[in-house]
Amino acid sequence: MPMISPYGTWSSPISAAVVAEAGGAPQWLGVVDGELWWAESRPAEGGRVTLVRSDGDLDGGEVEQLLPAPWNVRNRVHEYGGRPWMAIGDAVAFTHWDDQRVYALDRAEGSVRPITPEPEVPQGIRYADLRPGRAGEIWAVRETSTGPRRTDIARDLVSLTLDGRPPRVLAATHHFLTAPQLSPDGRHAAWLGWDHPAMPWDGTELCVAEVGPDGAFGRHRVLAGGREIAVCQLEWETPDTLLALLDPDGWWNLHRIGLEGTAGNLAPVAEELGGPLWKLGLQWFAPLGGGRHAVLRSGRLAVLDERGGTVTDVAGARRRPAWSANLVPFAGGVAGIAAGPQQEGTVVVADLGADTLTELGETAGRELTGTLVEQGYLPVPEEREFTTAEGERVPAYLYHPTSPEHTGPDGELPPYLIHVHGGPTGRNFPVLDLDFAFFTSRGIGVAAVNYGGSTGYGRRYRERLRQQWGVVDVADCAAVAEALVAEGVADPDRLAVRGGSAGGFTSAASMTPAPPATACYRAGTIKFPILDLTSWTGEGGETHDFESRYLDSLIGPLPETADRYRARSPLHRTDSLAGPVLFLQGLDDEICPPEQADRFVAALEGSGIPHGYLTFAGEQHGFRKAETIIAALEAELSFYGQVFGFTPPGIPVVDLRR
Repeated sequence: MPMISPYGTWSSPISAAVVAEAGGAPQWLGVVDGELWWAESRPAEGGRVTLVRSDGDLDGGEVEQLLPAPWNVRNRVHEYGGRPWMAIGDAVAFTHWDDQRVYALDRAEGSVRPITPEPEVPQGIRYADLRPGRAGEIWAVRETSTGPRRTDIARDLVSLTLDGRPPRVLAATHHFLTAPQLSPDGRHAAWLGWDHPAMPWDGTELCVAEVGPDGAFGRHRVLAGGREIAVCQLEWETPDTLLALLDPDGWWNLHRIGLEGTAGNLAPVAEELGGPLWKLGLQWFAPLGGGRHAVLRSGRLAVLDERGGTVTDVAGARRRPAWSANLVPFAGGVAGIAAGPQQEGTVVVADLGADTLTELGETAGRELTGTLVEQGYLPVPEEREFTTAEGERVPAYLYHPTSPEHTGPDGELPPYLIHVHGGPTGRNFPVLDLDFAFFTSRGIGVAAVNYGGSTGYGRRYRERLRQQWGVVDVADCAAVAEALVAEGVADPDRLAVRGGSAGGFTSAASMTPAPPATACYRAGTIKFPILDLTSWTGEGGETHDFESRYLDSLIGPLPETADRYRARSPLHRTDSLAGPVLFLQGLDDEICPPEQADRFVAALEGSGIPHGYLTFAGEQHGFRKAETIIAALEAELSFYGQVFGFTPPGIPVVDLRR
């Protein structure tokens, strides 16, 4: 019989340490000589990313770590990074975070050596999206710092070799580039490019160039894409045709493109088979042969059969509705990284003939999750669709308070957190998130909102946010919060908003409404946020080059809309702050630097409004270290307890200033 306990005070086995331990997510999957290899983060080792392999045995094979400390398989291209490794002959090339150089791991000996020069300025040259080039070559994107500003960046396409010869320049057609891919006959190379102020989901160009006998690229031609057509992935199919995901009809669909420029949609569907190119090297589709292709259908694994123009879900994969954009053909099927409503993201292999899934990787995390499921501590996300006052739909996933040991008192409604994803060109999926379960298992609900601007719902929905950031996103999240109150699901006096990065901006904007509007939240957690739009953007702004012109589309072009930038900046609306706020900030963040949060917190000193500010040395954009994840989660729970009037057991009290 569950114990009746006030919401927020429930005891839970899902500690912050458990959440941190489970944060070692796999990423960047690939196949090497019949084995699956991938990168995997290690929160307990300061967030280091290592490289591991499975021997390919789907009946309990072993997983081996290939790169011990201090090797850290990451890079800083675009600050978000890109594909950091590839196999070449008897070696594996990889990028190392500490100096951003490319190294080669000898697969037989286990020795490691650098293959790119040491830059004159530490981390002044970065590489990403490593791809096989001509025999013995590695093709990559190179990013070079050219001055003191964060936007002083140049990029080109280069060829690297294992013997450490100086990088050879292949092309530099656009300000932003993906690595070139070599055609099957070695005669052509293809890549994507785009320029400011476009983001890659606004418009990109698919380029092709002839490769000469000496390896030099000829003049490039544009085969597809443009200012309002975004290509997010390409793969060579034959020496004369490419496959690519592009959205001329408002949805990322798979097309076949000839070298003469003809393009045909292989299966027209009003669904997203692609996504936003935040990191170089993402793979939403994988050719399977015979006119069949593994695709991601709004995150679900499906098979596109061009012979009938159909896209069909893989039935055996339905319990895993969120696959990362990292599909690779394997063992007659497809491998990827997938999560489910009560399963965290793990490496899985889908046997398309038998319609089965096999999980690979370490079993400890799966056993922990399985135990929590059996005990009844994990919420099952409820898919909902809400409506704004203007009649726009707002999808969301609800994670209700869930515990086998506790239930709330009669007549008491639980607190709810409105979770705002980042991007803002991101999205939430109906999957297990132990970060959410940390709260729900203690009696605090979470609503993860896919507000206007989110991907997965077509270009029109994505562009609801065009020049409306700080308006549409704020209103959509408030519509969900107010609906939960009207339905009797959430306590109207214990609503909070939380988010990081772009979600931090929306959270801060929600807590500082422009008069005469009022906030529906009592508290806000604001993680590594954007707070002053004017100082954040532009060539001399505080952010990095990749997003330095993002606000042209989200807010408007400068200087014509300068007043709009100031009016929507939470930093300039601190006098309308609706309640206590907690700031969480990495001190090494180059995307949303700490100067933004510093100025906001300084403006609150002496205001009488309770506020907290925790900074974390050595953390970039988002938190990777176990100790940071623990401190941040416990501080957030303590913060809600102080604002909402409950005492969470066993949680240190975070100090709030006034």
